[in-house]
Amino acid sequence: MPTERDSFIVFIVVAATDPEVRMADHSPLRVAVIGAGPSGLAAGRELLAQGFDRFTIFEKASAVGGTWHQHSYPGLTCDVKAAAYTFKDGSNPDWSQIFVEQPEIETYLQRSASEFGLEPHLRLETEIVSARYRADGTWHLECTDGQLHEFNVVINAMGNQHTPLFPDIPGIDRFEGPSWHSTEWKHDVPLAGKRIALIGSAAAAVQVVPEIAKLASHLHVFQRTPNWILPRGNKAYSGLSRALLRIPILRKLHRAFHNKIMNLSDGSFRIGHKVQERVEKMGQKHIEEAVPDPVLRELVTPRSRFGCKRPLLSDDFYPALQQDNVTLVPAAAQSIERNGVLTADGQTIEADVIIYCTGYKVMDFERIEVIGSDGESLGKRMEEAPEAFVGTAVPGFPNYFFALGPNALITSTSFFDAAEINLRLIVRLLKEKQAAGARAIDVKPASHRRYNEWVVEARNSYSWGVEPCNSYYRTPTGHTPFLFPGNFETFIQQRDETGLHDFNTV
Repeated sequence: MPTERDSFIVFIVVAATDPEVRMADHSPLRVAVIGAGPSGLAAGRELLAQGFDRFTIFEKASAVGGTWHQHSYPGLTCDVKAAAYTFKDGSNPDWSQIFVEQPEIETYLQRSASEFGLEPHLRLETEIVSARYRADGTWHLECTDGQLHEFNVVINAMGNQHTPLFPDIPGIDRFEGPSWHSTEWKHDVPLAGKRIALIGSAAAAVQVVPEIAKLASHLHVFQRTPNWILPRGNKAYSGLSRALLRIPILRKLHRAFHNKIMNLSDGSFRIGHKVQERVEKMGQKHIEEAVPDPVLRELVTPRSRFGCKRPLLSDDFYPALQQDNVTLVPAAAQSIERNGVLTADGQTIEADVIIYCTGYKVMDFERIEVIGSDGESLGKRMEEAPEAFVGTAVPGFPNYFFALGPNALITSTSFFDAAEINLRLIVRLLKEKQAAGARAIDVKPASHRRYNEWVVEARNSYSWGVEPCNSYYRTPTGHTPFLFPGNFETFIQQRDETGLHDFNTV
């Protein structure tokens, strides 16, 4: 007669050989984090804080920093006040001014990676090209060099401003001189005394134009539609201010104050809200004071409501447009010729250099080939419906999470806050998964559907969420996957209410 010990041995043997009999998995999780920008560093920090130490942060570049390492165009400055543009418990006492430029932010991120103890987990100059889910509950990641890696969990922490978006203009390859996108600035090409054509007039352009206008013999700026531009009002921190900000409690209060101000800005994006009306008056006043010429003033006055397109900050873009060596072309370029740009009226504007400040593929889900549990491509799924449950998970892709996926960026808080809140949720779900002994978790289609039905309804309150708004916030199919349609309190509440009950366990 078999003993209890014999029965247990038989069960172990069967469980090891029969895929239908599975034991609870309490082994340490192996987590892959893709990207070493702010959200990738936040992911690593939260994983360590919650006891997950078997993770690797893959970064295709030679250093951490993400967007702030890749981008280096002239004048690149953050549009969020430096006090708020930090990790919650890792604020920076060394900011030089209210709005800081790219080198300071890159330095801060690289120092943070060291302070958080993430350097042993970094794998730089390693680009992931594919991630495939296997029946055994693991993800197989392939690098550009052909190496394969196996993980239980993948956190996609790639940013949304890496893939250049060139305009759909005939003849881009026809131009015989140097040309480039602002994402990939060619610092080795001298611009002094050159005739420059700059395509675009949005976020990168308003920072680049004042800088290169100082160098060009003539600069033509092509603008399809004008944008809302508010005064930046930047200034350096005084010696006393910097000394006070070295006191941790004062630095913490300083950050909290500026975050609270941001939290109150949600109304500026809501159609007809009194805050939106107030901000539009501020923007109009900025134009009237900065642009005395009525013809130019009319050309730079926005036609859309504030928030339909990304709001911009600048004190020197309007003055730059009024320099003798700068001309605003209020139309899209018709084509690129070998010696310049053809305008709508048939005129060829000759140029020595062409610079494209035309944005990015902000929801580029094709950068990595991701194949889920049923063999479906994430890129194809997102092309049809760019949606995720609370900006983190998609049905059919178990144990695969976005640090900041569709509808996870929120206008009323900083990128850092949104990423840290989302990542606290993701790591909490991993802890709940482990406690439940589940091999994998996959968001329930019902939870996913219910959340995205709310998104579609809630977006109608926002200027970026309704017709006739036309910006990168909207896809050609009418989806609005970029921004979160709610205030900061709603953002937090939805994540606090999310739990393992929203997921199927395997």
